[in-house]
Amino acid sequence: MAYLQTDVTKVTTRVLQNMKLRGEKIAMLTAYDYSMAKLLDSTKIDAVLVGDSAANVMEGYDTTLPITLDEMIVYASSVKRAIRRALVVVDMPFGTYQGNSKQALASAIRIMKETGADAVKLEGGEEVLESISRILSAGIPVMGHLGLTPQSINKFGTYVVRATEEDEADRLLRDARILDEAGCFAIVLEKIPAALADKVTRHVSIPTIGIGAGSATDGQVLVLQDMLGITQQFKPRYLRTYGTFGDDIAHAVKQYIADVKNIEFPNEKEQY
Repeated sequence: MAYLQTDVTKVTTRVLQNMKLRGEKIAMLTAYDYSMAKLLDSTKIDAVLVGDSAANVMEGYDTTLPITLDEMIVYASSVKRAIRRALVVVDMPFGTYQGNSKQALASAIRIMKETGADAVKLEGGEEVLESISRILSAGIPVMGHLGLTPQSINKFGTYVVRATEEDEADRLLRDARILDEAGCFAIVLEKIPAALADKVTRHVSIPTIGIGAGSATDGQVLVLQDMLGITQQFKPRYLRTYGTFGDDIAHAVKQYIADVKNIEFPNEKEQY
């Protein structure tokens, strides 16, 4: 199928909605720094997520919980300076929106004002509806996130597939409809059965973005370092790697070390 949005100079929430309506899949990847984001934007990627997965990928934590709002703003600002075309969505980190809608609005406003991002993303359904509604009331676009929600890992106790039982699946579908009716512009569906993701996608009017949720969603998102083969210790079933850049980087560094040790770098042409 031909790409329908290649002539778009700036991807907006409306563009994503039109892509769902016209049947064009949405391609989304994460980014946390200027250099990677610059490369992504040159490819005409549709959307870039500055995910709280930066806690894992960039900072080495086991969960996403430790990352702060200030840190997310630094990462997001770096990414946004590189992006011209893609929609930039920023994760609201743990503790900035749960249980306090006024704090949620203040956090979202900081993200938008200090990074120039296009939207924010937060995890949860009905339990965070008040926060979502307050953020939306300020004119800030919100992307939802259902299924495996990493900020709730201590509640779940595991990263296994979510909503495999009927009651949890029904609750997820209900939450998706709530987010749709509240005014979210899209929903990430993470690590849920493909049949359920298909059902959700057909029952909501807004785009769904899957990660480990099958092919029926309106789009897909992966962590950039995972799909490039840089994060080599993380290989879930849903991940397809599109390169061996982890190995390539290690090989390049080893060659550099050897050249330095053997006085082969720099050579006469590489000095003044």
